[in-house]
Amino acid sequence: MTNDEKYMRMALGEAQKALAKDEIPIGAVVVCHDTVVARAYNLTETLTDVTAHAEMQAITMAANTLGGKYLTDCTLYVTVEPCPMCAGAIGWAQVPRIVFGAPDPKRGFREYAPRVLHPKAVCIGGILEEECRQLMQDFFKNRR
Repeated sequence: MTNDEKYMRMALGEAQKALAKDEIPIGAVVVCHDTVVARAYNLTETLTDVTAHAEMQAITMAANTLGGKYLTDCTLYVTVEPCPMCAGAIGWAQVPRIVFGAPDPKRGFREYAPRVLHPKAVCIGGILEEECRQLMQDFFKNRR
């Protein structure tokens, strides 16, 4: 198992926590120098806050843990491609590496704001894609 798969499995674990709380099952993990500095999941329903996405929660937690607003030595792992709002925050936090599981063709940043990340950022998609996608599909199938 690669490091990307290892940390994406952790993000999937966070997504499972969201699912257990009837939140949209998206999880995120921030890693700095091979150390997990933040783990989070969607809390939009719990907090009645449309900005409480997993990525936003993880960025805030990582910044607090590391003591600064820039996450220049970190990688963000998230189970679904970030939305434009989250990608903007990722860009402002100067996260140099973003790894996501399933693409989001309807709401993902690559469709609406493809240049919002930091110019030197590397974005890798498709890590454990099928597991990440299936979790989302099952959630929405059960909601309908």
